[in-house]
Amino acid sequence: MRSLKIAIIHDWLVTCAGAETVLAEMLALYPTADVYSVVDFMPEKDRHFLRGRNISSTFIQQLPQASKRYRSYLPLMPWAIERFDLCAYDLILSSSHAVAKGVVTRPGQPHICYCHSPMRYAWDMREEYLREAGIDKGLGGWLARFILERLRRWDLQNSAGVTQFIANSGFIAERIRLSYGRDSVVVYPPVDTPYFTPGGEKEGFYLAASRFVPYKRMNLIVQAFSRMPQRRLVVIGDGPQYEKAQANAGANIEFLGYQSRDVMRDYLRRAQAFVFAAKEDFGILPVEAQACGTPVIAYGAGGALETVRGIGSVGSERPTGVFFETQTEEALIAAVEWFDKNKERFLVNVCRENALRFAPEKFRQEYAEQVSAVLQKN
Repeated sequence: MRSLKIAIIHDWLVTCAGAETVLAEMLALYPTADVYSVVDFMPEKDRHFLRGRNISSTFIQQLPQASKRYRSYLPLMPWAIERFDLCAYDLILSSSHAVAKGVVTRPGQPHICYCHSPMRYAWDMREEYLREAGIDKGLGGWLARFILERLRRWDLQNSAGVTQFIANSGFIAERIRLSYGRDSVVVYPPVDTPYFTPGGEKEGFYLAASRFVPYKRMNLIVQAFSRMPQRRLVVIGDGPQYEKAQANAGANIEFLGYQSRDVMRDYLRRAQAFVFAAKEDFGILPVEAQACGTPVIAYGAGGALETVRGIGSVGSERPTGVFFETQTEEALIAAVEWFDKNKERFLVNVCRENALRFAPEKFRQEYAEQVSAVLQKN
């Protein structure tokens, strides 16, 4: 494997999040690989996982205000990503939730795409993103939809250039099938279980943490707990809807804004339960909570169904969480009340054990096996 010349394609390097955690593990597996990205504005303090590499970026890197408004150049990204010359490589590995999988490859050149999601802007969440950006109406809305429709067609066309799709969850595998008409294998993303560990005593509060954007449904959690004044909720995160949520919250809710990783771990360890109301592709935070020995109260859809063992599901004799079936205040309140009466059923060691299914070494083993299988066929 080390004799192969490998290129790894990443959408954009701006901040350390779930996609960058995957990239770090790919680089650990293939330390001689070259890395390509639409832009590279990763802060120096967060670049350790890149192992001193010089990243090859596109012309978008040089465009006005690209460091802060790189997403505004989304219509140019297909053209930019296709300009990478990858002919000299024996293997292409992409980590993609946007355009990375659209690189041009030569005939017979294997391209394995680890797909975090089909491009949300162009497929099922288009209208939600347009509303969030405030361009869902009028001429601006018409133009944005026209551009995103062209982007969807490009995305579909270029998906044919992928030799093998690897999905980050069964939920995303189904979206890949519906969007691209392609089968995929599931390899769950790595979660930093060596860092997120149990510690300390449980205290009398619930925890919610996420970006305050519409699909995360943080406002739903805040409003539900505002109707339960006897229960304390701690909220970590910021975003466009933060101030509105804070203004309408009850006195039992404490807002901490954005916090460091160390603070997040501390609260995850001490919370009664972690509350999660989004329909996520995978959802790393619920797994990090379980790694800290904390059960999860989650909306029963998307990746949470694969990462949390809920009451009544497979393995429910050793549960790690409770699901609520609809994204409503009433459903969440009922789930919290049920949990409060049955919390003794949720054990720290059981939550931890479930989270270890997503340990980094598990990802490395399964991802490497899929790469080897593709190479053997080629």
